Amino acid sequence: MTTKRFHDDDSAVDDFYAEVATADLQPLWTQEGLLTKTPARLRPHLWRWKTLRGLAERSGELIGIDRGGDRRVLSLSHPDLCGLPFATHTLWGAVQYLRPGELAPAHRHSPAALRFVLEGSGVWTLVNGDPLHMAPGDLVLTPSYTWHEHHNPGTEPMIWFDGLDLPLVRNLDAVFFEPGSDTLTEYEPRLRSRSEDHFAAPGLVPVGAEAVAVQDPASGRFSRLLAYRWSDVDAALDRLLGSTGGAQATIRYADPVTGADVMPTLRAEIHRVLAGHRTKPVRRVGSGIWVVHRGSGASVVGGTRYSWSAGDMFVAPSWATVSHEADADADLFLLSDEPVLEAIGLARTEGAGRADGAPDDN
Repeated sequence: MTTKRFHDDDSAVDDFYAEVATADLQPLWTQEGLLTKTPARLRPHLWRWKTLRGLAERSGELIGIDRGGDRRVLSLSHPDLCGLPFATHTLWGAVQYLRPGELAPAHRHSPAALRFVLEGSGVWTLVNGDPLHMAPGDLVLTPSYTWHEHHNPGTEPMIWFDGLDLPLVRNLDAVFFEPGSDTLTEYEPRLRSRSEDHFAAPGLVPVGAEAVAVQDPASGRFSRLLAYRWSDVDAALDRLLGSTGGAQATIRYADPVTGADVMPTLRAEIHRVLAGHRTKPVRRVGSGIWVVHRGSGASVVGGTRYSWSAGDMFVAPSWATVSHEADADADLFLLSDEPVLEAIGLARTEGAGRADGAPDDN
């Protein structure tokens, strides 16, 4: 691809622009939209669960697991990203479909990933050999460079949301991928994984060599706990609402040892909004993918109202004002790139109005 050539009515300037392009340079004074007053690269966008689920089921009928990437995945492709299979400039979102009796073989890669289960039961994800059973509402981590594979010995298909930092890692030119062995991994189905045995007790972490052994050997920067159970999250949200007497609550998934985000590049949260309540509009630097776990309602994102129900997914672009209103008690899972922005000093959050949607007086 050649460097863009600019033109000017003045012949001398036009000749100069030709020389600049030949030298693979571009003049700053011709660049429009390079430095914007506020972030404005993406519009909000929504994908309906009815469409996602229907196409995921059809992919299961038509496409085998071995047809590229060892996975049967439909990625969210934001229309503003010119055909790239990315939900935002930094986040990958997708639905993955695994039929009964299928195995998605082991591989590993530098992008970090997580799975939020939407529908089905009976699937096991092995992370560095640690078997993690999956059920709706569970969050399962497959950190950077960890071997992971998905087994469905059950009798029903499973669909889950895949969230990765792949676009960010790709833009940093740091993508590595390695396929695993063709040998079937043997595992013992256990209700609690090894990571849960060691790190799932609130406020209690093991000490000594055994604790070190179950940590991710490739990196100490990811959560030691690899599976967050919906029953625990649901109970924690109930306790929080009961304690505060409020109509909304938010919980961030965290490393139980350090309190840091589950990934250095990804933040995961659950937002609960009770029926009839509207949240205060907030805007943040950084993009997010919202996945409706249960309930129904609507969100106003960047001034556009989107109604939603369970399974729907939508993107909130950087610095877009976001507020939610629940018709029925609702839980929304949020994946964001906020840890990256915090790490480089660019994080910024502002409340953008009153809870009733009207602007602040000041």
